[in-house]
Amino acid sequence: MDTGNETTMKGSNMVQAVESKSQSIDLIDDVRDAAKVGQHAAAEALRAFRQTVDEAVPQAVQPLRTKIVDAAVELADKLVAAQFQLNRDLIHSAERAMTRSDGEKK
Repeated sequence: MDTGNETTMKGSNMVQAVESKSQSIDLIDDVRDAAKVGQHAAAEALRAFRQTVDEAVPQAVQPLRTKIVDAAVELADKLVAAQFQLNRDLIHSAERAMTRSDGEKK
């Protein structure tokens, strides 16, 4: 038979679980937004780099220009992938930490 205190404790645990889930979702959204900003910054940096290469390297050496720009694109892809993996790792670590923290509160 539930007493008033047991019901209050169960309700409190449910509120904590909902708050924890909400914090986890907020964290995921924040990291996702940061990843989008990072991807946009990488794309802008590539555009600026390509413009600089186009201005600095004569049209007569087009194969060299293409090779330089292709290498920059590959570098940017790897950097964005590394950022994405870091963000995923941060989310997983934060979720584990929040889950452990919730377990300690109970």
